[in-house]
Amino acid sequence: MLLSVIRASLATLLAFAPLSLASARAQDETTEAEAPAPQVEARPVVRQILVQGNQRVESDTVLSYMLVQPGTVADPRAVNLSIQTLFATGLFSDVRIEDRGEIVVVYVQENPIINQVILEGNRAVDDDNITDEIQAQPRAIFTRARVQADVQRIIEVYRRSGRFAAQVTPRIIEQPQNRVDLIFEISEGPMTGVRRINFIGNEEFGDRRLRGELVTQESRWYRFFGSNDNYDPDRLEYDRELLRQFYQNQGFADFRVVSAVAELTPDQEDFYITFTLDEGDIYTFGDITVTTELPDISTDFLQRALPAQTGNLYQGELIEDSVETLTFATGAAGYAFVNIRPRITRNRDDRTVDVEFVIDEGPRVYIERIDIVGNTRTLDHVIRRELELVEGDAFNRALIDRSRNRVRRLAFFEEVEITETQSSAADRARLQVTVEEQPTGELAFGAGFSSTDAFLVDLSISERNLRGRGQFLRFRISASSRRQQVDIRFTEPRFLDRNLAAGFDLFQVRSDFAREASFETESTGVSLRAGFPTTRSTELGLRYTLRTDDVIVYAGANPALRSQSGSRVTSVFGYTLRWDRTNDPINPTRGFALQFSQDFAGIGGDVRYVQSEASGAVYRGIWEDVVASFTFNAGFIMGWGGDSIRINDRFFKGGNTFRGFETAGIGPRLVSRDTTTGQLIGGDALGGRAYAIGTFELAFPLGLPEEYGVRASVFTDFGTIGLLDDDSQIAETGTGTFTADDLSPRVSAGLSIFWDSPFGPIRFDLAEALVNEDYDKAEFFRFSTRTGF
Repeated sequence: MLLSVIRASLATLLAFAPLSLASARAQDETTEAEAPAPQVEARPVVRQILVQGNQRVESDTVLSYMLVQPGTVADPRAVNLSIQTLFATGLFSDVRIEDRGEIVVVYVQENPIINQVILEGNRAVDDDNITDEIQAQPRAIFTRARVQADVQRIIEVYRRSGRFAAQVTPRIIEQPQNRVDLIFEISEGPMTGVRRINFIGNEEFGDRRLRGELVTQESRWYRFFGSNDNYDPDRLEYDRELLRQFYQNQGFADFRVVSAVAELTPDQEDFYITFTLDEGDIYTFGDITVTTELPDISTDFLQRALPAQTGNLYQGELIEDSVETLTFATGAAGYAFVNIRPRITRNRDDRTVDVEFVIDEGPRVYIERIDIVGNTRTLDHVIRRELELVEGDAFNRALIDRSRNRVRRLAFFEEVEITETQSSAADRARLQVTVEEQPTGELAFGAGFSSTDAFLVDLSISERNLRGRGQFLRFRISASSRRQQVDIRFTEPRFLDRNLAAGFDLFQVRSDFAREASFETESTGVSLRAGFPTTRSTELGLRYTLRTDDVIVYAGANPALRSQSGSRVTSVFGYTLRWDRTNDPINPTRGFALQFSQDFAGIGGDVRYVQSEASGAVYRGIWEDVVASFTFNAGFIMGWGGDSIRINDRFFKGGNTFRGFETAGIGPRLVSRDTTTGQLIGGDALGGRAYAIGTFELAFPLGLPEEYGVRASVFTDFGTIGLLDDDSQIAETGTGTFTADDLSPRVSAGLSIFWDSPFGPIRFDLAEALVNEDYDKAEFFRFSTRTGF
């Protein structure tokens, strides 16, 4: 009975439980709905923004940087962002924003304006070198962050100049109207040099040899003109690359610089620099192959033309030269768009390097436009006619390099660069020819003297780029104790708009050889010239000269000279063929140049002869900035139709043409023999019908900074001159005067110094005659100078 009552109670409870839960939930919801919402204070809409404290900056400028604007609500986030934005402009040193409800007030304190920048204590570094680096300038805005950045820039300038102990302290002096004077107080400190350069791991080359390959040098008392003995971290990185190039060009393909450490000495004045090297093994070139799928390209021919050949010592620069050779060869074959990729494989077992040059046809690119900039005087078409490319041509690197050399050959510009600039499409290239004009007008002055007090003054006014059209005009007056000359020369480089140079010369020359040969001559005439290229490296010049020659022999002269007296008309046709394969038209370092000329006299006029002359030069770079050269000159003149060669048509050598001897100081001469000593005593010079002169010269820098413009060369001149006609010879009879003409050799050696001085280039020649005859006239010193306008 009790069990039944409990079961009935549980059933009733379970039946009413859901209803109770639902009722409770409904009651809670009713309670929440009836509860009042929390009160949020509404921000007023900004009606006006006031700017206070600004003196130079307009209020509208300040408002333009604000995120809070009239008609919006000034919430804290927008206010903070506005403050940050105003600070970021760099115009203000302090910014505050006050929210007054409908009115927002912006308080600003402007950064001062720099009135002037003053540098104090800088003696080793010029003001311009510092002001070019820093941002602080008069009328600029002063900020402490910028000043601190400028302090670091000034310290960096001093470090580059070798002063690592330099200290810079900024100071300001307040001026009226919110201006300040900014002063940088500089303590330069001592010059930080390089006390020693050491090498670790070098077995093949000694320390001294490796130091010679570096730009950085050890500090020495005699290097007061240079700055390479100051420690410079950037220069040290460049030295690492120089060492790598040097070793790779000696066959060390695996060479690497493990580390380059600079340690400051305890006295804080110098650095010890230590290079740790891993030389590796010496390699030779293994298989050298050329691979290409381009038609009409002979890989065998290209392979034979490569500078890098199997069995040669491995040199990194030969790979670069081979890529240049292949680029030029494929371009000449009509493939202007090629990619050349050298694939290098090291065979460590047999220590060889295999190189495969893979030639693929690259994307076709055409020249869209050629811009010429920097020519403030020279007309555009004068430069464009020297370019071997025009708009629409295929892009060709070899032709671009040739064009640059052609423009440089004009000698109108100090610098010529051809660069690629951004074009309108990927298959288009735009070239920019940038030139820097240099003076083309020249006021030239030359002077010289010898041990015999011979003096020369040469004054000429010339313009190589007349009216910017490339025309040449020169007026020259030359005077000395032996020669007076007046001539006018004009040349049009593109006659009739063709690749033909044409011009004329008017001249009058009076030569007094009283001291050398007891005669004088006076020539008056006109010459017409024309020249044109026959190939890319050869050119032909043609000329015609008509002149009147008066020869006056002084009384008492030897009978061999008296027959030369009188007036003659000379009509001469001639030509000159020149072949130039030098790498640079102005300062060649490799290659050669040859020239051959002939003149035929006798088609009209009173004189008949054939004159032939040849000259040449070979250049070879030995080391950087050191160039060896060999030059030669030779000539021969002979009469025809029974004519002998008059004295005014013979060759006279010496002076500038054979250093160590005076003008006409060597060659055939009337001499007499001292009866006591038997020594020959020189008399009148007679000139010669043949000559041959050669020169070996080694040009090198003197170790001074490049801006000093000083270079030097050592040289030796050697040669001979002679071979007179029989009717100009006087045999020796034991007494009296006779002719010395034996083609004996002469040799001289000396030193030349070239200085690009502020008022023009100057050249000094010091030469000593080593092999000569007793009757020759020696000259030890000669100099010349000129200035430009």
